Amino acid sequence: MSVAVAFSLTSCGGNNAGPQAPPPASVNVYTVAPGNATYFDLYPATATPLNQVDIKPQVSGNIVGIYFKDGQEVRKGMKLYEIDQQQYLAAVNQAKANVLVAKANLARSQQDADRYLELAKQDAIAKQTLDHQLADLEASKQQLTAAEASVASVETNLKYSTIYAPFNGTIGISQVKIGTGVYPQTLLNSVSTDDPMAVDIAIDQAEIPKFMAYFDDRGKARKDSIFSAVLPDGSIYSYPGELYLLDRSIDPTTGTLKARITFPNPKNELKAGLTTNIRVKHIAADSTLLIPFKSVVESLGENFVFVADSGHAFQRKITLGTRIGGMIVVRSGLHAGEKIVTDGVQKLRDSSAIALAPPKPAGAPGGAPAGK
Repeated sequence: MSVAVAFSLTSCGGNNAGPQAPPPASVNVYTVAPGNATYFDLYPATATPLNQVDIKPQVSGNIVGIYFKDGQEVRKGMKLYEIDQQQYLAAVNQAKANVLVAKANLARSQQDADRYLELAKQDAIAKQTLDHQLADLEASKQQLTAAEASVASVETNLKYSTIYAPFNGTIGISQVKIGTGVYPQTLLNSVSTDDPMAVDIAIDQAEIPKFMAYFDDRGKARKDSIFSAVLPDGSIYSYPGELYLLDRSIDPTTGTLKARITFPNPKNELKAGLTTNIRVKHIAADSTLLIPFKSVVESLGENFVFVADSGHAFQRKITLGTRIGGMIVVRSGLHAGEKIVTDGVQKLRDSSAIALAPPKPAGAPGGAPAGK
């Protein structure tokens, strides 16, 4: 029994040092400092005409004339379509004939009323007879008014049988051919303006003040080449845009607001419905913080850096902006003068002990610029 106890005591006495702490991780750091930065924010966008109208008839009939070519530029007032006018011409002629009949009836009623008034002054007719004749006279006047209104109505239908371009623009592909029977609300075609062309983007509600600053004190867009369009082939559109308007309300489901930017379109390169990207140029003076992109750790959709302080690295959440080469804009979460870990972040946890790696000579592979 005494031998076993001695063995046990000997074993315990040999393990009193406990587990050893891991050595500090060797890292490089970068001192956060403000600086000048010119960068672009990209927004998905769709080209849309500033003005577009669907061409629909207001009367029924068969198409008997089409006076344009598909895709043609049209001018305001140009004849586009004609609907068979025979029935409308006949209705106008009949209505005008009814006006003549109503005028003749009114003249006869007026003559009878004048004669009965003279007879009534002489007490030669009964008062009831006079009253009936005056009522007939009033009815004849109303009949004439109704006949004249009918003329105006059928003349309007006749006018609507010819369809004209509502403004200068480009007309699309005709949806009907000559001989097609149409009725009100049949889609015939669409006309849209082309120059300038609008492009719509959705901005986050937090960006509204920034976009409001693109208007001057009178609500006019500033002309300083802030907006440019990236075409589907990756090329930059030749003409700069300007902010046209911000929509009146925020979409509650997305928390975004529609912003409309207009571009000159003299060569008709921007087509309605074109999918593109809008670049918004930002020139920040001395308030933009840029950090090396390699220092950022992404986890569960959020971004972090490790801030070096008193021999330890503390994880901190940050909000990022646009990436510029090997650097990235920090919108919030860091302050000038703080030091962040750039190399060795994969070895760190929150509050990890760190040791600064020996600086590499400037110009050596992987060497940091002086002062970083």
